Amino acid sequence: MSEPKSKHIVWHPGNVSKADRETILGHKACTVWMTGLSGSGKSTLAVALEKQLWDRDVHAFVLDGDNVRHGLNKDLGFSPEDRNENIRRIGEVAKLFTEAGVINITAFISPYRADRDLARQLMAKGDFIEVFVDCPLEVCEQRDPKGLYKKARAGQIPEFTGISAPYEAPLNPEISINTATQSEAESLRTILGYLEQCGYVPRP
Repeated sequence: MSEPKSKHIVWHPGNVSKADRETILGHKACTVWMTGLSGSGKSTLAVALEKQLWDRDVHAFVLDGDNVRHGLNKDLGFSPEDRNENIRRIGEVAKLFTEAGVINITAFISPYRADRDLARQLMAKGDFIEVFVDCPLEVCEQRDPKGLYKKARAGQIPEFTGISAPYEAPLNPEISINTATQSEAESLRTILGYLEQCGYVPRP
């Protein structure tokens, strides 16, 4: 849905801009959008990145897939339609966090390229940084931290990404890391290095 359902609403602009907030906070705002299979390491990297940024006085916040489904998206399942809506809502929330001057880090499988592209289109150029947390399916299955792959293979979880539902890998992500070959520390250095090099955060 590209237009609001209600036709009797008016957008009210504020008097404080994103640039104003960035000036006070001392860093740029953006959305670091992590995508990858379940078990690839998205949430682990997201919370570690948040802590490293916070330790450097950078205002950061994690939007985690499971956490959001406990609240904002508790009414959604895992059908293709619900997955679309899940990512649509998160894209809008991530946009709000970015406009508030925060570096927000999303950790969602977000399996469909079209949904990720729509999230990107919501934001200004440069505000959306796609991070492909690449990890072979067999490695994710070996890790299986939540026991989900085992249940999916047993037919207990329908439409499970990578098993009975597709995952469409990014074609041109800003950052690509492979958690099967890179350690957590190496992966974080790659992401932080990009944020520093592109001027989102000051170098330490």
